[in-house]
Amino acid sequence: MAKKPDTFACRQCGDTFSRWAGRCPSCGAMNTIAEINAGEARLAARSEGQARAARALATEDVAGTGAVAVERWPTGLGELDRVLGGGLPRGAAIVLGGEPGIGKSTLLAQVAGAVARSAPVLYVTAEESTEQVRARLHRCQAAAPQLQLCASDDAEAIAGTLRAGGHRLVVVDSIQLVTLEAVEGEPGGTAQVRACAAALVEAAKRSGTALVLVGHVTKDGGLAGPRLLEHLVDTVLAFEGDRYADLRTLRAVKNRFGATSEIGLFRMGGHGLEEVADPTGMFLADRDASIPGSCVCPILEGNRCLLVEVQALVNPTEAPQPTRRVAGLDQNRVAMVLAVLSRRLRLPLGGCDVYVNVTGGARVQEPAVDLAVALAVASAWKEVPVPADLVAVGEVGLGGELRPAPRYELRAGEARRLGFQRLLGPGAGSGRGRVVAARLADAVTATLG
Repeated sequence: MAKKPDTFACRQCGDTFSRWAGRCPSCGAMNTIAEINAGEARLAARSEGQARAARALATEDVAGTGAVAVERWPTGLGELDRVLGGGLPRGAAIVLGGEPGIGKSTLLAQVAGAVARSAPVLYVTAEESTEQVRARLHRCQAAAPQLQLCASDDAEAIAGTLRAGGHRLVVVDSIQLVTLEAVEGEPGGTAQVRACAAALVEAAKRSGTALVLVGHVTKDGGLAGPRLLEHLVDTVLAFEGDRYADLRTLRAVKNRFGATSEIGLFRMGGHGLEEVADPTGMFLADRDASIPGSCVCPILEGNRCLLVEVQALVNPTEAPQPTRRVAGLDQNRVAMVLAVLSRRLRLPLGGCDVYVNVTGGARVQEPAVDLAVALAVASAWKEVPVPADLVAVGEVGLGGELRPAPRYELRAGEARRLGFQRLLGPGAGSGRGRVVAARLADAVTATLG
């Protein structure tokens, strides 16, 4: 027989009953039980269920428990430790993404070898054979006695190894090729990637083992697979750079154990990745300040200030469609700066081919480089070099006005450290070597005459 629905409720505690009573059996209040309709009965039952669940919920006082520092292990690469926030956190799940051939496997081979000098490490490869990984380890001089290799795509076996807790670090290369037999779908599909990542992360959390998953990227540079993959892990690292150049940039897109404002800089050498101690020296190496079309700009990458050289070449042409080529900068912003130079400063760039480049393979996204681009183009057109002791920073508006860039003191300090005496840009204040210009025309006049 079906249960009779509750049609009475206590106005004091909200508990529901199938019949009336003078005293509430739950709270003991007198004359608080009243008849209710079916909708009110369902609402009262739901409220009572939520109240019982709330009473069972365990809460803690923040002031009553001291903060416990996260145990971290050095990776052997100071630049990677900087991005992670001080080292490899115990029990952390990390995804490393990057384009094919950028150096993800090389980076992880060096990290695995460094950690294996003091603790057991397992390197699981689903893409290559163990012979290929072993050859890379010897080339990078990262072979260590406690480093074990395994070629497998069985997520269940890898999760069991993680749960056993016999390793400090487990590297899985890559998550898109690992599968679970109980889950339908092809390797790399949404269901497989989600299920495999969830199983591996859960096993790593239970054992306190650090887990690093290599992830493929899409054509747009984003992490391939479902977005849930990024939510499952603690840290998402993006390894960027041109595979045909030496410079590599490592940045944290997400980091539960540290900030996302730090970047790590590497260069690809004969024995693997090498840390770049002074990246500015690499960007400005062999710079000839006497050639027109060159301007130095202090840019911010995370909490670092780097000085990069912006070069421009302006060549008159009779072609109906002049060429515009940009390397290392946002092509849309460069087109905007060229339009401002043509309209506000009357530079005849409509009949010229314009080439703009950032040396050293650097990629600059922040708008503060606009002024340096404008000065480099104007210098190339006038054939007058920018003074060798001057750097320029500022955003160019469509009206020809200049807007200040943030963290001026950091930029000025780095410029002075490298021998530059003057910093051209908008904003108030004087300061040593400060050249203030509120409009692009004034900046070009102050620089090139």
